[in-house]
Amino acid sequence: MNKRPKIVCAGDLLVEFVACDKNGRHRRVATYTGPFPSGAAGIFVDQAALVGGDCLFVGGVGDDAFGSVVLDRLSAHGVATRLIRVVQGVPTGTAFVSYNDDGSRDFVYNIALSAAARFEADEATLQALAAFKPDYLHVSGSALGDAGMAARVVMICETLHAAGVKISFDPNVRKELVGDPAYFGAVAKVLQMASMFLPSEIDAETLFPGRELKSFAQDLFARGAEAVVLKKGEKGCEGLTKHGEAARFDAHSATPLDPTGAGDCFCATFVTLFASGAYGFADAMARANAAGALAVGKVGPMEGNSDLAAIEALLGRAR
Repeated sequence: MNKRPKIVCAGDLLVEFVACDKNGRHRRVATYTGPFPSGAAGIFVDQAALVGGDCLFVGGVGDDAFGSVVLDRLSAHGVATRLIRVVQGVPTGTAFVSYNDDGSRDFVYNIALSAAARFEADEATLQALAAFKPDYLHVSGSALGDAGMAARVVMICETLHAAGVKISFDPNVRKELVGDPAYFGAVAKVLQMASMFLPSEIDAETLFPGRELKSFAQDLFARGAEAVVLKKGEKGCEGLTKHGEAARFDAHSATPLDPTGAGDCFCATFVTLFASGAYGFADAMARANAAGALAVGKVGPMEGNSDLAAIEALLGRAR
């Protein structure tokens, strides 16, 4: 049965500033553009709403202009924001990104001391989430680098998972977060509950060093996962299901102006379309692959988010 899937996200909401010059690594005077609404979970939920999801977010922003930037964008695209806490006297989280000629990125975050980590996971919030009756809860690993945020996200995962809600998980490993000794413990807890696992190649190599997709996917299927999709950037994507379905797509030709957020767009498109029942595994992957290509073409992590019409247009041009 085709339906409008209900998608819940819990995690980081930020504004992002992008350095206009490359190779500065935030160590020299530079001009930055922003504020752009951001946060991996925020990018995901915005894209999920654009491709037809009925979306609810649990997070926190400050009572400042940056918080308004985030709330206004999510509200404009139909995301329910009633569980986003506006924290008085605490700033909205920020991220500063600087690109380098070799394609690498350097981030400076303020999450731990911001409102991003101060959302609720109390009984009232858990009851509100249960009443929403979500099909999927999505978690990004970027929300697990702060101990307080990680504890709340894991609690929400455990509660909804026990109620039969499926978990989609993008580990989104960030070198800036790996220093937290509890980080990989939180990743492991969510991975045990994940129905869909959506790593990048770097994520997969970090979590399953030296192993191919088919090898670590079988371990995850044995734990209860239904699908594993590997995001490969300029090399496209490939995925497997526990039922033996396999799909692989080359990347679309694109001029990458800002790749931040492309993986989140991919994940949101795939999870939402697959959960709708209107798209099979390969069809949902094809559209996710197109959404990722569209995302890199605009500066700002959410600015390249796209609706189904834009995705179908890209697929039509590629045929």
